[in-house]
Amino acid sequence: MLALGVFGQCTSALFVHGTAFLLPALTDRGLHLATAGLLVAMPMVGLVTTLIAWGWVVDRIGERKVLVLGLSLMGLAALAAAMTSSYLMLGAFLLLGGMAAASTNGASGRVIVGWFPPHRRGLAMGIRQTAQPLGVALGAVTIPNIAAAHGVSAALLLPAAMAALGAIGCLVGIVNPPRPPATDARRSGLLANPYRGDATLWRIHGVSVLLVIPQATVWTFALVWLNHDVGMSLPVAGALVTVTQVLGALGRIGAGAWSDRVGSRMGPLRRVAIAAVVSMGALGLAAWAGWWWLAIPLLVVASVVTVADNGLAFTAVAEIAGPYWSGRGLGVQNTGQNLAAAAIPPVFGLLISTGGYAAAFACAALFAVCAVPLVPPDKR
Repeated sequence: MLALGVFGQCTSALFVHGTAFLLPALTDRGLHLATAGLLVAMPMVGLVTTLIAWGWVVDRIGERKVLVLGLSLMGLAALAAAMTSSYLMLGAFLLLGGMAAASTNGASGRVIVGWFPPHRRGLAMGIRQTAQPLGVALGAVTIPNIAAAHGVSAALLLPAAMAALGAIGCLVGIVNPPRPPATDARRSGLLANPYRGDATLWRIHGVSVLLVIPQATVWTFALVWLNHDVGMSLPVAGALVTVTQVLGALGRIGAGAWSDRVGSRMGPLRRVAIAAVVSMGALGLAAWAGWWWLAIPLLVVASVVTVADNGLAFTAVAEIAGPYWSGRGLGVQNTGQNLAAAAIPPVFGLLISTGGYAAAFACAALFAVCAVPLVPPDKR
């Protein structure tokens, strides 16, 4: 179950985020950079617009059907995108593929929460949360090379093939986790709206939105900061950023295991938020002072710390929302994070152009400061 969930989510990340690596091939065709950028943004637009809707569907019909249906539709959209010669239709199919890719976010998370007991759930969800960086890393290694050697259409066949394989695997291997019948769930209150009369879930969503800002700031600008300000060559800077991605994936697993050991999601989440404040604030200070000997290690630390909250919050939302609402809860969680992350490049890019990278790192730390008191206590 865990392997299939990770594979499905990895395939979704490959399609949604990996299309960005088509930019060199598209611009080499003579396409304007702004137009090419709009094309490769279409999967993310599709994903954000349908996360909550897919959550509602998975709450209604279950995880297995949603994973099989969503991966199948994503594969068909990727195949259609590979076969078209029209840029307009390419954008449309990428949009549709992103809409289908959103299906895996809530469904794969619910499979893990449903089948793993609480004392192992954090670790399992931490492993599942590595799917996104794995998908991005796979896309970075394969898609630009395939596109350069064989064209954009050939590159799009990779996510199409993986989606088909994932759909078959989920059809054969996924079993919906057990949940009480609707009549029993109604008597026990599991059908009740968990957002009504209790701010816990809203507070977790708010914390995650605030903490994704330092995460997205580091992910978006680390490479160019290392190259422009620190003076690293692009190959060396790229290698360092890759190392931080791997360490960040391990950090997600470690945070999940930590929450299992202490029997709490919110306690570790609060400490991660505090660590994000300290690491981003220190990074901003070191960058302002030009202490590269300190700033570079702090960048590595911040890259690990700022992603460690993802699995903790994701697990908590699924646990608190329950089996009849967790699909929608996870949809809201992912929608808020993706919208906030999408605003980082233009907004913080403007900040960097006027105040420099140090100001951007310090500003990101302030958002983490706001997150600390918003972390709710654990629900018992």
